[in-house]
Amino acid sequence: MNIEIINGPNLNLLGIREPEVYGNEHFDACLSRLRGLYPDIIFGYFQSNVEGELVNRLQEVGFTADGVILNAGAYTHTSVALHDCIKAITSPVVEVHLSNIHARESYRHTSLITSACQGMISGFGTDSYRLAVEALLHR
Repeated sequence: MNIEIINGPNLNLLGIREPEVYGNEHFDACLSRLRGLYPDIIFGYFQSNVEGELVNRLQEVGFTADGVILNAGAYTHTSVALHDCIKAITSPVVEVHLSNIHARESYRHTSLITSACQGMISGFGTDSYRLAVEALLHR
């Protein structure tokens, strides 16, 4: 099985940025843990702060990956382009958020990509990625 993890803006700062909201763990540690828990899965990883690069990556992997885990960060709430791209590809996409977006500022309550995704996992810190892997394994 091949799962691509795609992280959006500011997720390169995990472990540094607002640890009270996003936790102290760097994403490298999360990815290492996933690889240890699921040795039979090949995990690809991509992060960008640029919306168009996220669209390009989804198009590159979205017809061959067995699943995509997407944390679009702030683009979750603004990007019609990501929504349309998710609809266009054939790989199932699970939307992930570290924090509970519904317990935060009201502008974070609306996701423009959820309706294009298989499902959404929110509020479990970096364990949200493991839960997304489980969702893809059992779909």
